[in-house]
Amino acid sequence: MSRLVVVSNRIAVPDGSKVSAGGLTVGIVDALKTTGGVWYGWNGNINEIGEDDDELSMLEQDGITYASFGLNQNDYDLYYLQFSNAVLWPAFHYRLDLVNFQREAWEGYSRVNKQLAQRLLPLLKPDDVLWIHDYHLLPFAAELRELGVNNRIGFFLHIPFPTPEIFNALPPHADLLEMMCDYDLLGFQTESDRIAFLECVSLLTPLQTEGKQHRAFGNRFATEVYPIGIEPDSIKEMAEGPLPPKMVAMKRDLGDAQNIIACERLDYSKGLPERFLAYEALLENFPQHRGKIRYSQIAPTSRGDVQAYQDIRHQLETEAGRINGKYGTLGWTPLYYLNQHFDRRLLMKIFRLTDIGLVTPLRDGMNLVAKEYVAAQDPDDPGVLVLSRFAGAANELTSALIVNPYDRDEVAAALDRALTMSRTERISRYNDMMAVLRQNDIAHWRKTYLQDLQGLKPRSEQESEEKKVVSFTRLA
Repeated sequence: MSRLVVVSNRIAVPDGSKVSAGGLTVGIVDALKTTGGVWYGWNGNINEIGEDDDELSMLEQDGITYASFGLNQNDYDLYYLQFSNAVLWPAFHYRLDLVNFQREAWEGYSRVNKQLAQRLLPLLKPDDVLWIHDYHLLPFAAELRELGVNNRIGFFLHIPFPTPEIFNALPPHADLLEMMCDYDLLGFQTESDRIAFLECVSLLTPLQTEGKQHRAFGNRFATEVYPIGIEPDSIKEMAEGPLPPKMVAMKRDLGDAQNIIACERLDYSKGLPERFLAYEALLENFPQHRGKIRYSQIAPTSRGDVQAYQDIRHQLETEAGRINGKYGTLGWTPLYYLNQHFDRRLLMKIFRLTDIGLVTPLRDGMNLVAKEYVAAQDPDDPGVLVLSRFAGAANELTSALIVNPYDRDEVAAALDRALTMSRTERISRYNDMMAVLRQNDIAHWRKTYLQDLQGLKPRSEQESEEKKVVSFTRLA
């Protein structure tokens, strides 16, 4: 099997800490351990002025080479903050109103992708297979092709891909699409994402399609759907076992109240203001639950230096205070809003203690929190998952209570149903979802993607075959 080279915007360089790694990190590390290889990406550091931006930090561990680098302040601002997260992220999550396109940022994004390709080049071997991750690196394969790299290069998009009406509003949409077609395999979370990408391509240039093999811009490439999974047994292990002392006190404080939990990083795509209003609708429309339930929203700050994220934090703080002031009593606080980070192991135990998992993003590629909530439950007395139809996970977790996050009354009614659901129905729904999670776990996602990528012919062989066909046609 060829050596694997994984490229992502951020990489998890081992530092000896015992912090539990997320499922994606585990999946990538397991893949690299199997084949041997390189994990290449930004280490999260912003270099001081005058530092060598081209210097790579190398670490060898368990057959894996971790090759990481820092970014200077200018590249961080243009490539990461401005274009990746103020243009691509909002657009791909259907928020054109938040897109702040600046030509300088697009040039910075392109320049950093070119620089990263140039730095990676000396580390590559002729038969390496490359697996590139996410929206920060859409042009990466094209930059490698410019440098003469003919290896098999696959790409996986972790977030949604928007419809043409959205994507084509981006000024560099044509350049981005042509660059993406330099990948040999493009993987998406859902079929709707895959179709949206192909529709965008077909509106720009002739697209030849045979099954899931395509040709556009003179390139052959394949597309497929690979819904990312989790490690159910690992989640179950973290959720079980004795509670830490702080959680023993927390469980006592919860008392007999039914508990609703929601946890995600602070982001406008997660539908948090809409969720707060839906919870308010629950208290208004179903007053029998007042004083008997508790909603805890965990939302640690992310990208705090982006104005849109500062605005949503202020909005949530205002809404939480208003709802508690309107419905709370001296002995009951209906909503707890926690703008802080929780250890992942602790979160799994919290999930297990709660009665309802509320996951209602306005748009999400997959949403692994929904899957983790289900996997953390007690099989004999599981909680209920209320899930947005606009999360990729809704295509698999069909036994959740599926809702439209824009309809606060529908979400409120689903919460009421979850609060009153019988144990028999809860167990049945849990078993249905666990069967899916075990079948489509993170190992299955990794294996199927890499098998498909390994099965493709390298670009050099494709070009050789095409030359033979052309020569044969001329002779004929």
